[in-house]
Amino acid sequence: MVGAAEQVTWGTGRRKTAVARVRIKRGKGAIVINRRELNDYFPTVREQEAVLAPLRATNSAGQWDVISRVTGGGPTGQAGAVSLGIARALKLVDPNTEDRLRAEGLLTRDSRMKERKKYGRKAARRSFQFSKR
Repeated sequence: MVGAAEQVTWGTGRRKTAVARVRIKRGKGAIVINRRELNDYFPTVREQEAVLAPLRATNSAGQWDVISRVTGGGPTGQAGAVSLGIARALKLVDPNTEDRLRAEGLLTRDSRMKERKKYGRKAARRSFQFSKR
């Protein structure tokens, strides 16, 4: 059958203020984030490793094409969001991989967020300088 629809699986990842919408489909291992290659978008090795961690944990690196749109946050948050999105999509494709992904901590949402600034303070917890006299 010519032009058969490819099986695409979605996964959403969040970290800090970053949100990643990730699509995975069978392919040769191309990873595109915001229309740029992985090495182009995340130049540091730490972020590249974070993005590739779910694929390595399931021994499926090079078998999936990953297309992701990421908004908000900085490089670390975005890499974490993409990683969670890939892990969730892989879990949907093959439920047997859930145990390995969970053991590596890749399916756990890191809920740490920036604390809001309070009134009467200089920052979230920082107060103004105290003067006794």
